[in-house]
Amino acid sequence: MTKYVGSIDQGTTSSRFILFDRRGDIVALDQKEHAQIYPRPGWVEHDALEIWRNTQAVIAGALTKAGLSKTDLVSVGITNQRETTVLWDRRTGAPVHNALVWMDTRTDALVAAFERDGGKDRLREKTGLPLTTYFSGLKLRWLLDSIPGAREKATRGDLLFGNIDTWLTWNLTGGPDGGLHITDVTNASRTQLMNLATLDWDADILALFDVPRACLPQIRSSSEVYGACKGALDGVALAGILGDQQAALFGQACLAPGQAKNTYGTGCFMLMNTGEKPFPSTCGLLTTLGYKLGERPAVYALEGSIAIAGALVQWLRDNLGLVKHASEIEALAQGVDDNGDVYFVPAFSGLYAPHWKESARGVIAGLTRYANKGHIARAALEATAFQTREVLDAMVADSGVAISELRVDGGMVVNELLMQFQADMLNAPVVRPKVIETTALGAAYAAGLAVGYWTSTDDIVANWRGDKTWRPAMDAARREHLFSSWNKAVSRSFDWVE
Repeated sequence: MTKYVGSIDQGTTSSRFILFDRRGDIVALDQKEHAQIYPRPGWVEHDALEIWRNTQAVIAGALTKAGLSKTDLVSVGITNQRETTVLWDRRTGAPVHNALVWMDTRTDALVAAFERDGGKDRLREKTGLPLTTYFSGLKLRWLLDSIPGAREKATRGDLLFGNIDTWLTWNLTGGPDGGLHITDVTNASRTQLMNLATLDWDADILALFDVPRACLPQIRSSSEVYGACKGALDGVALAGILGDQQAALFGQACLAPGQAKNTYGTGCFMLMNTGEKPFPSTCGLLTTLGYKLGERPAVYALEGSIAIAGALVQWLRDNLGLVKHASEIEALAQGVDDNGDVYFVPAFSGLYAPHWKESARGVIAGLTRYANKGHIARAALEATAFQTREVLDAMVADSGVAISELRVDGGMVVNELLMQFQADMLNAPVVRPKVIETTALGAAYAAGLAVGYWTSTDDIVANWRGDKTWRPAMDAARREHLFSSWNKAVSRSFDWVE
């Protein structure tokens, strides 16, 4: 009987369940969006219970579409939006607050307070991360400070903290009835509470942030049998957990030092495999966990994080009504010959790598009476490519490795205009794989390796197949003029918030 691996892909805007076969091909997929909640400017929340309901729905949906049942699965993995923070009651399973989403900026005052005594990089040596609103440790601190009685309950272990992987794992394995309270090293590395060297919670940082250890999950590897699921997947081994960008690195078979991928989703995230030692960044990148397979040594990565990529297209659709469907943005942008000297810096939540400017806000620069909605659409797409160029330049400067090609994935890679412009901006080939759902595939690989469905990472490398390659076709003078104008626009976004 043919068996499959299931992958829960819980993202910023939707939850999906995808079934993969041994070749890494998709057998079935189901998807459901969840609400984006904006209580005030800069604040972004999700309803964690809605995410859990949707996860159960898409599991059932994908199995039904494939005509399969839980007995056809050898294991299941989880990949998730990282840094999104949930705090819930151990006995009831009820969250004590909406989840604080990774792009939420409400911890800016906490960041500023900790920066005043030691600077933005005071924790970088231990964690690989600058002080910023991005990571979940200070989001947890905000919840503990803001919810009456939360700190006392968390100190007793009556409240449990986790990124979305931990929340889903706990519910999948029983919830209040013995659910596992665990996370993997990749998600733990995004809290700013884990020490990169020990792969454990750092006592000094816990004390600094005033976070009780009793509410934190146990840190495990990215690929091992954690336990059996209950409910719809009753008896199926839960065997893989990877943060979404690390999952994409794994799914793209970037398993050798120097190999890099870029994921174009809500945000945009480039990761480069740097091997078994953490590589400190001096150019504004993050040092993070790449993955850890069972008892084998951890593999580290350099990461460039961009907060707003596909979310900018969503914003043009939902907030401005520029298009009815996100897929229409390419045709609108193709209606003009170029950007009309219009540049869109989407610093809605400040700027992430390589600038790390919480006080930046979005700007559209270069507007004249000539500019129309086509130019704005094109500028929005080009913003993703310009930001990726900034990150790649930093990555090359940090690592000393010139990238021979960039492997790409995520929802935006179906946009041919964007992919060609990306190759032009990087002056390097951009390669889209045959299976673009590499985030879900990476989690499936981790879960399948743990139970022997795939025998080794050689199977992952063998499965990777290219679909299309875009090669640079822009002359150097034009490229550098556009990038120079982009940098001018970026500088205009700085220090908008006092």
